Amino acid sequence: MRVTFLGTGTSQGVPVIACNCEVCTSKDVRDNRLRTSVLVEIEGQHFVVDAGPDFRQQMLREGVEQLSAVVFTHEHKDHISGLDDVRAFNYRQKMAMPVLGSHRVYTALKREYHYAFGDNTYPGVPQLDFREITNDAFTLGGVQWQPIEVLHYTLPVHGFRIGDFTYITDAKTIAPAEMDKIRGSKVLVLNALRKEPHLSHFNLHEALEVIEEIKPQKAYLTHISHLFGTHEEISRLLPDHVEVAYDRLTFEI
Repeated sequence: MRVTFLGTGTSQGVPVIACNCEVCTSKDVRDNRLRTSVLVEIEGQHFVVDAGPDFRQQMLREGVEQLSAVVFTHEHKDHISGLDDVRAFNYRQKMAMPVLGSHRVYTALKREYHYAFGDNTYPGVPQLDFREITNDAFTLGGVQWQPIEVLHYTLPVHGFRIGDFTYITDAKTIAPAEMDKIRGSKVLVLNALRKEPHLSHFNLHEALEVIEEIKPQKAYLTHISHLFGTHEEISRLLPDHVEVAYDRLTFEI
């Protein structure tokens, strides 16, 4: 299995467009963060977890010519607002795009993309094959995906464990039973918005506490705010086995 970070940033705490802050003016390409998403490649099949507003740019940048499914963690706009651009894959692959998410995600997609879910669709609209998921494991790409329910303040959000790899974003709390699903993961990706506490996201201290409890061989931090600082600044605060993820970083497991 091959994992590529399509985006590691967030609209939370992003400065205005004309910002002259240290992150925006950094010449380190690792500080150029699109909205959070990952590409998972399994036996030649490609799966995207979340399709935010940068989805089209991310697909073109990575040269993704085939997409097997889009899996959603939750329904917030920075995670769903690029889905319309699956139309290119509909055209190329001559099929509706499998889209997996919770019932709340389904409700949000029907509202956001009503023209794709109506009774009178027409050529050119996104062709979506929605498949509802719960907390039960499901099979995708010939392997098991285990949903992990975390809370984004009070909103349930799905993380996913695929074999020895666990991916979690937009978490603030994780119940003990859900933590048990993560244990034994060799690679853990976890959100860490900034150093200061936040209502609905782990800050650095909280993320490192979870990592210390799970004890993966390797951990990556994602969903990073401009308020956190540059890649180099954050890296100086981390243990050896924890790394700041950056866009286009790839690993195999």
